[in-house]
Amino acid sequence: METILRIVKESGIVDADPAGLEDFKARGAQRISKDKAWVYRRSIQGRGGVLHFIGGAGDEKSLYLVGEKALPSGFEGESARMGGLSILKAALSPRNAKCLHEVFPFTAPVSLRERKTTIGCGDRLGLATPGHLRAASRYDIAPVLAQQSIRELTLTGRDFPGVVADATFMVFQEGYNRGYGADGDHLKTIQDMDAALAAGMPMITLDLSDVMSAAPASWSRGKVDEEFEKLDEGARSHVLREYADKTFRPGGTEIHFSAIEAKRCALMYLRALDFSREVDSHIRARRGDLYDLEISIDETTAPTLPEHHLFIAGELALRRVMVSSLAPRFIGEFQKGIDYIGNVDDFERQFAVHCEIAKASGGYKISIHSGSDKFSVYPAIGRHTGMRLHLKTAGTSWLQAVLVIARANPDLFRRMLDTAVASFAEAAKLYQVSTDLSAVPNARDLSDAELPGLLDARDPRQLLHITYGGLLRDAEIRAGIFQTLWQNEDLHYSAVEQHMEKHIRLLGARPLI
Repeated sequence: METILRIVKESGIVDADPAGLEDFKARGAQRISKDKAWVYRRSIQGRGGVLHFIGGAGDEKSLYLVGEKALPSGFEGESARMGGLSILKAALSPRNAKCLHEVFPFTAPVSLRERKTTIGCGDRLGLATPGHLRAASRYDIAPVLAQQSIRELTLTGRDFPGVVADATFMVFQEGYNRGYGADGDHLKTIQDMDAALAAGMPMITLDLSDVMSAAPASWSRGKVDEEFEKLDEGARSHVLREYADKTFRPGGTEIHFSAIEAKRCALMYLRALDFSREVDSHIRARRGDLYDLEISIDETTAPTLPEHHLFIAGELALRRVMVSSLAPRFIGEFQKGIDYIGNVDDFERQFAVHCEIAKASGGYKISIHSGSDKFSVYPAIGRHTGMRLHLKTAGTSWLQAVLVIARANPDLFRRMLDTAVASFAEAAKLYQVSTDLSAVPNARDLSDAELPGLLDARDPRQLLHITYGGLLRDAEIRAGIFQTLWQNEDLHYSAVEQHMEKHIRLLGARPLI
């Protein structure tokens, strides 16, 4: 703490007025260093005569509070009195994150329902947020920084409070005050949603795959008719009256419902749509109107037909579900970590129809899942949505961390690749990929200079994308990953920033500066 205090005193910011403090933050290097300790310049905030900032010493980051008088209560940490100043060193913990939310509300996640373009920036390690923010801050978009699914939490050994805390402190470190979201991603049960909501996550992505019925999509006409008759009379009458043999014209598109397709939609979706209403009411009871509900119907093997999208949208509106975004399953393949697989022109034609349905159904955002690195279709996505969209990315930022390791710690990278190969069979059960292990070279056959190039090749890239769980379960590899990224923090931030900016730019987001 003594060295941190010397940095603060020698910089003159203790006595600076608000204008002087803002001028100081805007000038000079991002870190103010002395004797292996440093303060993140952008993080310095004054409130009530107390300076708050993120600082580092050795291999540890902390939140620091410094002032001449008594420091705010609530923060937990190590305190001392030195040179006429009180100083508190507080861990970057969920409890201290909640205290920071109270003092500086811009550090707390918020609903982004009114923001036109939102981008989910999943951060599996809790380290990539500064890179995300540096890219996002230059464009008219809003980032969703704390985005994690139960699967990712299990594989990384994290929890929702920790994910929100990591985002909170990195937002504070960067001095980013334009608002960010937090997403309990692909949640299927109210119990899991409650855990995310309790951690302060305003966005819930409801994955309907467990309550939808995919089987009727392939049933014969006779089977559909037979099962439809088992529904209650009110549901049957409603579906036949509102959809059977009806033609809808969202935008310039014509969509016709045959009677059999209307019945098929009822069998596939009605139970799931009733659950959506239950979830929406549950969230509203806890957060009022300050939430974002995304409906996910993308976890299926078959693409979402336009008439099915229209049926779902109509029934959600009937149930008064407050939908911020909806994720259909698009044609082609959105596999992890690689570009779109399929005919781009065919994708654009059907994607345009989905966009027209969304516009005609209340204007919710179209959401693109597994959206990272789909560079060939980004221009069409941006064009047809008019940038009213939500793009989910996650593993691509993890791959930028792996790229930094390939450059900075080749021996660790070689061990990671070996472990990834050994973990592939288990990981492939969780993700839809087409990785060919025979196309993954032995890293020991490559020079150090050749290793980063593996992240540009489809099969090694996808392999490393999905095997993060096996890599992080290895205690030595896990420690090596965090240590390498800590020692190469600026390189890591820059790698994430550049890669994320490529996504944003190709979508067509409006630059701010």
